[in-house]
Amino acid sequence: MGPFKQTYPRITRWVESYGWIEIGDDGMGRSWIRALDEGGLIWEGERGKTIDEALQALEVALATWMSDQIAE
Repeated sequence: MGPFKQTYPRITRWVESYGWIEIGDDGMGRSWIRALDEGGLIWEGERGKTIDEALQALEVALATWMSDQIAE
């Protein structure tokens, strides 16, 4: 198990099984980190955070989503 997977297990599970993440300014929204699946946007994080803070927020959001939507 690599360091990223140890630090961010939900993000790793998300991209391996459910969807993808995007990091960066897309020029259309207020966020710069997003989680998406085939149905569209699942979560977006605010600008102005460090990349580590943004990934930590995404980790928490995906844990909640997985618990609510797929009982993980």
